[in-house]
Amino acid sequence: MASEHLGDRIARLRRLADLTQEGLAERSGVSVDVIRKVEQRRKHSARLPTLHSLADGLGVELTALLGNPPAVPSSGGAEPPQLVAVRRAIMPPLFAPPAAPTGAEPLSPTLVRAEIADAWTLYHAAEFARLMDVLPGIILDARLLAAVGSADQRAAGQAALAKALQLAGHLAVRLGKTDLALAALERAHAAAGDSSDPLLAPMISTSVAWAYQRQARLDDARNLAVHAADGVEREHSGTAEGVRVWGGLLMSAATSYARSDDYDTANLMMRTAERAAGRLSTLPPPPDGRLVSVFSRSSVRIERVRLAVQHERPEEALTLARGIRLSADTPPSWRTWLLLDVARAHTDVGDAEGAVKALESLRRAAPRWMRHHTLAVAIVTDLWAGSARPVGLRRLARFLSVTA
Repeated sequence: MASEHLGDRIARLRRLADLTQEGLAERSGVSVDVIRKVEQRRKHSARLPTLHSLADGLGVELTALLGNPPAVPSSGGAEPPQLVAVRRAIMPPLFAPPAAPTGAEPLSPTLVRAEIADAWTLYHAAEFARLMDVLPGIILDARLLAAVGSADQRAAGQAALAKALQLAGHLAVRLGKTDLALAALERAHAAAGDSSDPLLAPMISTSVAWAYQRQARLDDARNLAVHAADGVEREHSGTAEGVRVWGGLLMSAATSYARSDDYDTANLMMRTAERAAGRLSTLPPPPDGRLVSVFSRSSVRIERVRLAVQHERPEEALTLARGIRLSADTPPSWRTWLLLDVARAHTDVGDAEGAVKALESLRRAAPRWMRHHTLAVAIVTDLWAGSARPVGLRRLARFLSVTA
């Protein structure tokens, strides 16, 4: 079945907050006409700044409105065992005696880092259920690695622990558990400080900024990203790792500006990031790029497409998308987001055929992801309600349960 419609979600949360449509309009600054149209399903999506304002007015996190694909089933009751295991790995039981590392099999730092890199690959492929199965064990391995051996060996273990906890933070954000995410990222940042990698802490700052964005703490997210980016630019701009971490922070700051409705500043920063990404071809690549921030010309361009769509600039988004050459290391999840944004841009300019082509590509690439994504359902619903129904639209509508 398709996910809950955006309008139904807003109406439900509004009633829980004991607000009328007029009351929500007053508290959020969003016109009552927009709220009414969304709740009556006459409008199937909204600009991201509008969603931020509605989330503020409703007193909820942005994730409550976005309707991301579920990483784990939830019935509103007790958390499933997989999530409990992840939570316990992030925050071990208080006052329990620590597990003594003596007598344990020595762990290979290379093997643990490979485990973490493979787990990040699962994350970027949106294989969240599989990731939850393996992540607690990986965090435990990294904790053990950080507790034994020489000072240099423990520092390497702390670096591994930082990356494992950073991944746990990302997963928690995808689960809509941003408080758990920040708990994981705080521990990741502390482990990074005990490692010998000076880029780990600013890399984790990018993740913290993302979690802040999900909580509508846009000023906090922007200030954190800018401060960390300045430090990386001063000290590490001559390496591929430094450029990638700096670029990720710059993109994060730009996103915060965009979500604050300052598209011009965001676009300027994204252009700067895209130029910097061109330098990567002249620098030796990092040993394992899967453990460094996702940053390349194609990742910047994908994010620029997304921001243009969200700020009702569909023609600009389509022009940017036509110029993309996806690099080999572009994660599958970024590719699926690009196709969804292209479909939305085509819909916004009235090109139903172009939208259907993009959605068909998305269905082939990520059918399960698409079926659970609210925006995909909204786009197909809009197309189905239109006068033009291109070849392939009926198949998509049935696939998403938009029509019988």
